[in-house]
Amino acid sequence: MLHDLAQVLVDLIFDWGYLGIFIMMAIESSFIPFPSEIVLIPAGYLASQGEMSISMIMLSALGGSLLGALVNYYLALTLGRKILIRYGKYFFIKTQALEKMEEFFDKHGHISTFTGRLIPGIRQLISIPAGLARMNLVQFSLFTALGAGLWALVLTLLGYFIGENQALINTYLREITIVVLISLVIIVGVYYGLKKLRNK
Repeated sequence: MLHDLAQVLVDLIFDWGYLGIFIMMAIESSFIPFPSEIVLIPAGYLASQGEMSISMIMLSALGGSLLGALVNYYLALTLGRKILIRYGKYFFIKTQALEKMEEFFDKHGHISTFTGRLIPGIRQLISIPAGLARMNLVQFSLFTALGAGLWALVLTLLGYFIGENQALINTYLREITIVVLISLVIIVGVYYGLKKLRNK
């Protein structure tokens, strides 16, 4: 049933073209749980068939992701932590998830808005602690765009080169996730190493 629903959504999205990608990525990037794989892997496949442009897919995905992230950012900025904890459950924001995001943000600092965009389960909500901390909007937008853009590129290229082979996609998606997580550890290590050197 879930697979059928996903297929209906995909068909609807590509009836709308790039606007559909923009809208669904905005939803995926906000507080509404929706897997970006359902949108971008088929989009990459259509690009391999010459029916869509990778550059336009990327622009649409990046624009939608940034819009959804800004919704979360301003939601947290204007409502505050107490309101989110009290009413967040009505908007798919569980208290446990919010505390997890805050802990991740506090531990890794502003760069977590980049690294968090690449981690499943954290990606959608990492903008909320950034809003609660009143992170600089330019920095927030830059780190969010970098993280969201990298993730969108990975999924689009996965669809472009592997196409409709679902078994292969599942295999490579797991491997890519592992590689991304290892890369994140390296990136964070280099970032804090440079930060310490600059402080000295």
